[in-house]
Amino acid sequence: MRTFAAIFFSLLIAAPLAAQKDKREPLTEAQQDQIAELGDTPIARVGLYVKFLDDHSDTIKGLTTRARTIARIQRLNGELKDFAALIDELDDNLDVYSERKADIRKSLKELNEGIARWQSVLHGLPSEPGFELSLKEAFDSIRDLSDSAKQITADQEAYFKAHPDEKNQDRYEPK
Repeated sequence: MRTFAAIFFSLLIAAPLAAQKDKREPLTEAQQDQIAELGDTPIARVGLYVKFLDDHSDTIKGLTTRARTIARIQRLNGELKDFAALIDELDDNLDVYSERKADIRKSLKELNEGIARWQSVLHGLPSEPGFELSLKEAFDSIRDLSDSAKQITADQEAYFKAHPDEKNQDRYEPK
């Protein structure tokens, strides 16, 4: 009975570790460090996210011209998952910056240009089985990001028109 209990608890502990091993991370450790270093500069941080998303987008675009193999489909599926996860992470950051009343209007212009590029790349993907769900999730994430960026742009234009003394600040600081 003790042996059974020991095996059971070993499996109970090992299961979450195996799940952690399979979790994909859309950024390398170096990229994560760069993002973390810019935590207090929203404009630069959004710009860095745009750069990393451009890199993922270029990778996805490069994979579209390769021979149709299972390995290519698996790689596209993974890249699309990473792309969607990174877009969602950026969207979460935009929400935080918006709540803090950080003036990120400059970076939103760059972001909106990036969104148009990324949508173009996704629309250029051939219709193939194997990555449809990941492609749909990427489209959904990019649509949500686009909606957020438009809403935040409108909100910020109105806010900074009413509070011109707070322009170019990284966060709202009560007076």
